[in-house]
Amino acid sequence: MTDPKDTRESPILTPQQSLAQKKLIVALDFPSATPALELAMRLEGTCSWFKVGLELYLAAGNSVVESLRRSGHSVFLDLKLHDIPNTVAGAVRSAAATGASLLTVHALGGPAMIEAAAAELARLDTPPKLLAVTLLTSMDAQQMRSVGLTNPSEAQVLQLAQMARTAGADGVVASPLETAALRKALGKEPLLVIPGIRSADAPSDDQKRTATPAAAIANGASMLVVGRPITQAADPVAAARAILDEIALSQSF
Repeated sequence: MTDPKDTRESPILTPQQSLAQKKLIVALDFPSATPALELAMRLEGTCSWFKVGLELYLAAGNSVVESLRRSGHSVFLDLKLHDIPNTVAGAVRSAAATGASLLTVHALGGPAMIEAAAAELARLDTPPKLLAVTLLTSMDAQQMRSVGLTNPSEAQVLQLAQMARTAGADGVVASPLETAALRKALGKEPLLVIPGIRSADAPSDDQKRTATPAAAIANGASMLVVGRPITQAADPVAAARAILDEIALSQSF
């Protein structure tokens, strides 16, 4: 890992950017811990939330989560756990020990699985918030039909989200296109964590259901997950600050 003096930047955020910072999660989708932690260090002072997904977690394990936590960051551990209820209950117990603040299961695991996960977390003193992933943002109508999902995406997401909330999830992960409908159906309390965020002029890559930061926040998103628009930018700090500005302009704090 490089010398922190070579990578650390300490921009001064405006009050509006500081408030918006709580709504931005940077996805550290890297194949190893070194580039992930270096980027987190570079973004220190600009971003305080980071997502650890399957690629990074399988490469680096709990240690990368613990390293981020020791640096004072909050972690979204996005593992999309999907197995029989007993196995998922044990997995969320182990995952919670990392100190992550958010943890995902897959809603398609069904109510019994989500109930088991929620019950296990309820036994802990400081559990992470449990989020249920509804449909991946890479799933368009053709992809949904190929796995037997014939409802329109919004109807499918709403059904899964309402089931997950009833089963004990604290919130859901869904695409920006369903955010407004979810907020209307679920009310103000549930967390809506929204990936698939792209600026208006950015390529969507492999994401099919995307929106701008401004649109997602205006439609009721609690937090936004942003990966490549920041992590692959020529200047990640500037890219992150631009997104913070857009969040701030779209939200009354």
